[in-house]
Amino acid sequence: MADLIRIAQVEELGQDPVLRRAAAPVAGAGQVLVRMRAAALNFADLLKAQGSYQEPSDPPFVPGLEGAGEVIAAPGDSGLTPGDRVAVLAPGTMAEIVAVPAAGCLPIPGAMDFAQAAGFQIAYGTGHLALDFRAALQPGETLAVLGAAGGVGLTAVEIGHAMGARVIGVARGAQRLARVREAGADEVIDSETCADLKSALRDLGGVDVVYDPVGDSAGEAAFAALRRGGRFLVIGFAGGRQPVLPLNHALVKNIAIHGFYWGGYHQLDPAALRRSMARLFALFEAGRLAPVAGHGLPLERIAEGYGLLRDRKAVGKVVISL
Repeated sequence: MADLIRIAQVEELGQDPVLRRAAAPVAGAGQVLVRMRAAALNFADLLKAQGSYQEPSDPPFVPGLEGAGEVIAAPGDSGLTPGDRVAVLAPGTMAEIVAVPAAGCLPIPGAMDFAQAAGFQIAYGTGHLALDFRAALQPGETLAVLGAAGGVGLTAVEIGHAMGARVIGVARGAQRLARVREAGADEVIDSETCADLKSALRDLGGVDVVYDPVGDSAGEAAFAALRRGGRFLVIGFAGGRQPVLPLNHALVKNIAIHGFYWGGYHQLDPAALRRSMARLFALFEAGRLAPVAGHGLPLERIAEGYGLLRDRKAVGKVVISL
């Protein structure tokens, strides 16, 4: 009988994943076999389970888009050997062993632990490529980050600070805002008590770049606070509604609106992804980035992780140990 491993599985759209046992995978041609040690949850995982993600999966499926572990076996031309520590970027990482394309495995710095590496690529990759490559954020400019306490938002605060920007973090509640300040925010705004986000941002001098994974009325308010020549980064719609942005204002104020989907760069510009990740690892090794798992849960409690995302209670990344 084939060895059995534990996996999480979404068996019905609209339901949280459940724990199951399945046969261990066998690596196919060009694939690397990895013993997973940790995997991160992203908001996209929640959307996939709801059936509302732009790249849907039909149930049953194993969730997870990224993680980290140790190589068990690898093709000779992959540059990987058994025991290598790698970050994994591929669907289905919520399993004890995965078989993934060699291109989905990236060696990680020696000082980076598995929990850090598990949630590094998507959150930090999104923040850095969006802010550097798309928005061309400059030292001394003002960056407003919406949803700043979430996994993607918190890394954008940290990266914006590392790039020399003045960072305004917008998040809900004093405890979450304290974490946003720790990540490098110069100013914070409590979205729970702020009645007029547009005025609050303007009172702080206005904004050059908006990083918006929230959308909804918060995105509309932040857009209205942009200075002339500002840039608006459309990252996602965690608030539940796409913001309605007045294009006449974009025209008159020379505002650029950038739609940004990090995963799409694997086809659009993979070289830009590689340059960005190399820069991020260099920043990590220089001590300028300090990824921290906001919530660590064992695989059998993965449904709690989905609840944290759904209720917008996550501070930083939700990392599942394997």
